[in-house]
Amino acid sequence: MDAIRIETGPKPEAAVIWLHGLGADGHDFEPIVPELELAKPVRFVFPHAPVRPVTINQGMRMRAWYDILQLGGGPEDEAGLRASQKLTDELIRDQGMPANRIVLAGFSQGGAVTLLAGLRYPERLAGLLALSTYLPLAGKLSAERSEANRDVPIFMAHGSYDDLIPIDRAQASRAALEKLGYKPEWHDYPMPHSLCAPEIADISAFLSRVL
Repeated sequence: MDAIRIETGPKPEAAVIWLHGLGADGHDFEPIVPELELAKPVRFVFPHAPVRPVTINQGMRMRAWYDILQLGGGPEDEAGLRASQKLTDELIRDQGMPANRIVLAGFSQGGAVTLLAGLRYPERLAGLLALSTYLPLAGKLSAERSEANRDVPIFMAHGSYDDLIPIDRAQASRAALEKLGYKPEWHDYPMPHSLCAPEIADISAFLSRVL
């Protein structure tokens, strides 16, 4: 895939694959790398989602990991989600390092793909970062989840003022994960659909711990 790659030092032995949100691109979270202040060299990979029509935006073509048919839930674009799951699997394999040295991260739509792909990936990952997002295809996770990632560290964060993906939806996703035995690390912040400085500090601590 077309992606931006940043290495914070020579010969990184760990990687973070970070998926952007709807209508953005790989440059969206590029500025966060120096703010994380990680001690060990890490490769950051910021892929660009494919360009596709998006139903809720009157069919306008933009970068999107899958189509969104309506806001607030409802029918899901399973074909689009599965295609992005496959692309994410390929990105993981392309890093040339063990899966347990790779964190899969994503914001909003990218966070949904992170949970979709990461919990189904057949090899153990270092961790999952799911930011301002929800659990897609939740009803199918029990049958499809990977045994290797049954206890993978999961960082979930959300803004209490998020008007695009209400925090109630994220909390319901957290509860669904907990019902299946996962133990997501939950954070919420007084912010809209975005990131904030305290969240970046918590992300840095999580990455330092799992990598």
